[in-house]
Amino acid sequence: MTTNIILLGPPGAGKGTQARKLVEERGMVQLSTGDMLREAQASGSEMGKKVAAVMAAGQLVTDEIVIGLIREKLEQGSEGGFIFDGFPRTLAQADALGDLLTAMGAKLDAVIEMRVDDEALVQRITARSTCGSCGEVYNDITKPIPADGKCSNCGGTEFKRRADDNEDSLRQRLMEYYKKTSPLIGYYYAKGDLSSVNGLGEIDAVQAEIAKILG
Repeated sequence: MTTNIILLGPPGAGKGTQARKLVEERGMVQLSTGDMLREAQASGSEMGKKVAAVMAAGQLVTDEIVIGLIREKLEQGSEGGFIFDGFPRTLAQADALGDLLTAMGAKLDAVIEMRVDDEALVQRITARSTCGSCGEVYNDITKPIPADGKCSNCGGTEFKRRADDNEDSLRQRLMEYYKKTSPLIGYYYAKGDLSSVNGLGEIDAVQAEIAKILG
């Protein structure tokens, strides 16, 4: 069954983790704006050259270009469907995505908001580190790096923290998210597409909530 969904939520709400679970469990394809832009740049395609030129000039990639990249991915198809991660971020982008899906005879099946308590999120993110080899996420409080200093997933021994995973930077990113992306919550609620899950729950519990929504 093909299912197309949007994952909404502030930085650190666990969208990436849940997207990976959906890819593994349901064979869905995760469309992350950042990944698509990097891939296009490296591909040397017409669209890739456009992306490279815009980024080389230090300009922001236009909605038109991102929609073009999404169109290319949708045309390649996916038996499990697509997860839109990090797009749309604005109402204009939401309209453009809706128009694209309609034009391609596809539809959006669910918009899942990963709700979080800001203070708890700040605590979680400032304690976060990742394996330098495989990207496995650890947390000083809830999932510390194993005592032997080796990643439980790949055995790597290099761990890193994002430079912007500090309290001031995170609060800034949260403010930016609420300013730009929050209107999407009302937009999709009005369309009857929105469901919410507790983004700060245990990974498996959140996964189960999402599975229940998707059926």
